[in-house]
Amino acid sequence: MKTIDLNADIGEADTPEWEAAEAAILSFISSANIACGGHAGNDASMRKTVIGALANGVIIGAHPAYPDRENFGRRSLVLGEDIGEGDLAESLKGQIVRLMEIANDKGGRVSYVKPHGQLYNDAVGDRRKANLIARVIADIDPKLILLGGPNSEMGKAAAAHGLTFVAEGFIDRRYSDDGHLISRKQPGAVISDQNDRLGQARSLATTGEVVTASGKTLDIKARSLCVHGDSAGAVETAQQARAAIEAEGVTIRAFAA
Repeated sequence: MKTIDLNADIGEADTPEWEAAEAAILSFISSANIACGGHAGNDASMRKTVIGALANGVIIGAHPAYPDRENFGRRSLVLGEDIGEGDLAESLKGQIVRLMEIANDKGGRVSYVKPHGQLYNDAVGDRRKANLIARVIADIDPKLILLGGPNSEMGKAAAAHGLTFVAEGFIDRRYSDDGHLISRKQPGAVISDQNDRLGQARSLATTGEVVTASGKTLDIKARSLCVHGDSAGAVETAQQARAAIEAEGVTIRAFAA
């Protein structure tokens, strides 16, 4: 039986409405990427999100970012100019370990790490940053899984540091012809139409194919599919995508279960 994971970036909310949406999305996903203080989140939000994940049987993952709350972690920081390599490593370690402490206190555990935002995008092609992330994870716990972009430097770095790597695809983001996400600065980078989101979810889950922004069909071999919790209609996307995927005979199951 074919299975695939459904994950969402959550623990980022700063309004009651957004918090309610994050709580609701936990009913439909199998893995939660929880913000741990870099771009968003604090002890209270981490604790609340961990409790919600455990109550819904959702696997917990850390979602560390550049320490840049002002830009929600979506601005690239240049090593040696904007931030020192050691400082970034310490920040990422602190973010991941803090979530681990909170999860352990609530009877859960962090099973994987998925970088957030521009750190994720940078690590797709930047070997130095990919290795920094993998090294930090391996130093904390080599049993932690690294979740990231397929055919990227992250996968190579994971292998070099003895980590298990899981590739993910995105339900609500448009791809370029090189198989990576197009910049959010470009029009149409975020897929807003629910039917288009569901079509991409079904395709990724069943055939591993995605149609790029230019109309080219690419193979994206993903074991996990992501819905961004801050995207408009995220709860409906998660609910309907799960139903659409299961209707194709694919079981939703966490890769780290």
